[in-house]
Order: sequence, then C-alpha cells, then structure tokens
Amino acid sequence: MRAVPRAYGRLVHQSASFSATLRVRLANHPGAFARLAATIGEAGGLLGAIDLVRVEGDTKLRDVNVLADSEAHLASIVAAVRAGGSADVVRVSDRTFLAHLGGKLEVRPRLPLKTRDDLSIAYTPGVARISSAIAEEPDTVWSLTIKRNTVAVVSDGSAVLGLGNIGPEAALPVMEGKAVLFKEFANVDAFPICLATQDPDEIVRTVQAIAPVFGGINLEDISAPRCFEIERRLRETLDIPVFHDDQHGTAIVVLASLQNALRVVGKRLDDVKIVTTGCGAAGMAVTRILQGAGARWIVGCDEGGALYRGRRDLNEAKQRYAETTNPENLRGTADELLDGADVFIGVSVPGAVSVEGIRRMAPRSIVFALANPTPEVDPEAIEGLAEVIATGRSDYPNQINNVLAFPGVFRGALDAQATTIDQAMELAASRAIAETIPPGELSADYVVPSVFNRGVAPAVASAVASAARANGVARRLATLSS
Repeated sequence: MRAVPRAYGRLVHQSASFSATLRVRLANHPGAFARLAATIGEAGGLLGAIDLVRVEGDTKLRDVNVLADSEAHLASIVAAVRAGGSADVVRVSDRTFLAHLGGKLEVRPRLPLKTRDDLSIAYTPGVARISSAIAEEPDTVWSLTIKRNTVAVVSDGSAVLGLGNIGPEAALPVMEGKAVLFKEFANVDAFPICLATQDPDEIVRTVQAIAPVFGGINLEDISAPRCFEIERRLRETLDIPVFHDDQHGTAIVVLASLQNALRVVGKRLDDVKIVTTGCGAAGMAVTRILQGAGARWIVGCDEGGALYRGRRDLNEAKQRYAETTNPENLRGTADELLDGADVFIGVSVPGAVSVEGIRRMAPRSIVFALANPTPEVDPEAIEGLAEVIATGRSDYPNQINNVLAFPGVFRGALDAQATTIDQAMELAASRAIAETIPPGELSADYVVPSVFNRGVAPAVASAVASAARANGVARRLATLSS
C-alpha cells in the first residue's frame, strides 16, 4: 500500500477534485519558488503544473496548480501561502468549479444542416415519412431514432453520493457526470433527468411518460426503501431495461472483485462466512447477487447490529432480508460477528467496524471497506491483518467503482435491445469484469481492473448481450453496431 504524506500531523490524500490554480507573484531571483514550494508541501499540498505567466521586471507571475484532500485543506494551503511571505497570491481559481462552468454536456446533430436539401431531409417535409413509418411499424423506432443508443439518468436528488437529500438541482452535476461516463466508456448517449418530486407515484408516472425516447432507464441516487418500489414498478410496466445503479452496479463490481479476491486467498464463495454493514439499497443488492453466485453464509448489519428473524425494529425490506440471510439467526454488533469471518463488506459509514474486529477475522481474510470518501475502517490500520483490502477510493489499490459496470451493462442491453436487465445478465457482467484480469496477474493488491481499462466495457457488453439473448429478453439477436 502506498505511503501517504502527513501535514500538521494528519494523513493527507490529495485529489484533483480539491485542486486550485494559484496565481502568485514571486520575486524574480533564485530560490523564490523553492520557498513557495516548501510552504505548500509543509501544508500538505501537492504541486501540479507550474506555468510562467509573464515576467514583470523584478517579479514573476506564475500559475501553480495545487492538490489538497478537502475543501478546508485547500483553504488552509492558500492561507499558509499568504501568511508565509514567499509570494503574493493574486487569484485563486478552483479547478473543479471551473471545469463545471456551463455544465459537462452538450447536444450535437449527427446530420449536416447546410442546404435546403439537408433541411428537407432532417426536418419537414422528409421527417414526416419517418414518423409515418414508425406509426405503421412501432419497432422501427429502434433503428430510426436516438432510442437505440439513449439512456435516461433519472434522480430525485434524495440520496446523492455522500451528500444526502440535496434536491434535483444540486443532483444535476452528478447526473451530468454519469452521462459523461456513459459516453466515454461505452459510447452510450445518456441524458440527466432530475425530478422535482420525491413521491414514488409521481416518479413512476413521469418515467413511464418519457420512456418512449429512451432505450433504458438508469435510476440514480434515490433513497431506500423508495428506490426498491420505484424500480420494481417500472420494471413491471416498461419494456426497456430499468437499472438502479446504486444497487446493481455496486453489486456487480463487488461480486467481480470478491471472486478474484477469493482466488487470491484460496477460498470458495460457497464456503466463506461474510459479514456486511449497510442494509440499504447497495447492501441488499450486494447480498442478493452474492447469493445468486452461490454464497450461503451472509449476516447483514445495520446501526442496530445483525438483522435477524424476530428483530422488531426492522422495516419491511429489512425483514425480507433477514428471512433469507443469517442462517444461524445470530445477534450482536458487526464487530462481534467478525470473529472468525472470512469476508467483510462495508457499504455503510466510517467507523462501522474496528481494527480489533478485523484482527479477529479468519486467516487470509478479505476486507472491502467501501464507504466513500472515508472507509468503514482505516485501510492503513489493517494492513497485515487482512490479506486483500479494497475501498471505493482511487488513491488506494483495488478501487471498487461502479463505472466498471454500468456503461458496459447498458451497452450490452442496448445492443440486444433487451426488455429488462435480470440477475443472469448481472452475473454475466460480473464474470466479465473478473476475467478481465488474467489469473496469472491476480494479486492481493490487484483483484479489480482499473476504471481506465478500456477492455472492461466491451467485455461486459458482450457478456450482457449474450445473456439477454440466452434468456429470451432480447429483441435483437445479432449485435447492433453503435
């Protein structure tokens, strides 16, 4: 595991998401920049690009990119530079805010529109012929419109990242980002749909009403337990795939990573004891896909401890969960249940388990601490206690990230013109992700491929499309060129 720098006695994980360009005025003599760099380093900042703007006699104007680990940390670095006297800070530009100015998406036509002929073909009167053809044969909408390659990213803003219920406007940048990932990794045209309602009935009706435009629906950041009902009702009433990524995308990548981790430690999924924390959307979906792949011993825990049959404070979804898990009907905290467990999977909150709990796990244990940005247990503190450690962060080995799943899953579903995404397709996606890493390359710090491995999405798409055809949920039996 890589060494992590310290600043003012605390661990620092610098990230481009907390970065700024500092325009500074420095004395034009040797050593001036070295003093500035030392000040930034002592404050825990990481230097990026350094550009000379211009020379102004006995001073130089430079743009200096600085990475921090939080918004507060970035502010403290700027304050340290201002207080250090090594440079005058002329301007501070937050690089993340600059990148989002005007949003991250735009719509471009695929047809030229330069002549009257172009206009008559793309729009009136020629377009009437296309509309008439679709009216006579509705299935041609898949070949004659954007439906064949378009996904709606639908959210009500009720459970956004680690931010919670922040509403549709604040959710929009996240959904835009999701659409960017769809396009970049799988050439799927996705569009953000952020709804000004959190009523399940209204959400269902709205998605049903817009469904004719799209080849699939990606539900995103909708809080549990409403997300279960919304997805179920839409799957029952729509003839296109509906996929709640917080549930199924997470589950697919967790299973893929666990399959490889078990190969590294020499254990079998149907033999291991698995303890999870977090019994919301992601936690329940992870458990279901693990069971679908053969896991037999899973105990899920929430803030009240183990979910067991007879526990009186469980909602309906958690009661159903308890009925199909915890075969010995154990009680206790997650920490207590880790005694002798082979696998811990956290999709919950920082501090959900302790270092001592991990220490009591079985030999050659596996820990997936996926709370982001702060894991359930400090990965560095358990190094040497667990053999395989994975997180949701990009600055540690084994990052478990949904981007490995959803672009390829929808690419495959669209290629097959699937009517749904079922568990067989999810299991196929998981196997494809796992198999991206050749057996000879697997190791404790390499059980999941990089999010930038361009072979992942095509492999997932092919596996998902094949599974859809095998299951009889594909309209198209030949691969559709996108």
